[in-house]
Amino acid sequence: MNVYLDESGDLGWRFDAPYLKGGSSRYLTIATLLVPKSLSNLPKRIVKKTYRSGKHSPDQELKGKDLSREEESLFVQRVVNLLRRNPAIRVNAITVKKENVQEHIRADANKLYNYMVNFCILDEIKNYPSVDFIPDPRTIKVASGNSLIDYLQVKLWFELNSATVMRHVPQESKQSLNLQFVDFIAHVIWSRYEFGDYTAYAPLKSHISEKQLFF
Repeated sequence: MNVYLDESGDLGWRFDAPYLKGGSSRYLTIATLLVPKSLSNLPKRIVKKTYRSGKHSPDQELKGKDLSREEESLFVQRVVNLLRRNPAIRVNAITVKKENVQEHIRADANKLYNYMVNFCILDEIKNYPSVDFIPDPRTIKVASGNSLIDYLQVKLWFELNSATVMRHVPQESKQSLNLQFVDFIAHVIWSRYEFGDYTAYAPLKSHISEKQLFF
């Protein structure tokens, strides 16, 4: 099983100014794609179609924030069809309402990020013998990637009594269409909270597993 991870939003704590005008995002969404290795080409196809249908150059990485509303809606339609046809492929997400996070937790944002990932995926992967964990090393994580993978492995073995072995396989998103897939997903979900934009989110919500933190 491969687990791809990306996020939308930031881990800043400045709420005295609007987002993108000196202020931090009010929400942070982490999304994951869980896909058997034998099916890992299927989400990639959707991303390729998104590039082609929008006539985007494959030489320049496309981010979720770059998609037009029409492209975003078409992407979500394709994702819903994919998940309907392939129940072994799963999309999970967790969103934190940052303004409700206590001050002592804000002091170490890495622990919050790690906990969110734990809460998002561990129950999903605990019965697999091995999992490749594939984040983008350029994400907002505020400490080394190894601290996250070590934390998740300890949780699996000692708290969940799982024998799952996690292998840390970071990839640059510009070289991984499946990470771009997760970036698009994360942006759709985060936009629902940050901007109240339900357009693309509405058809997706019943096909994913989603959690909220500090709401």
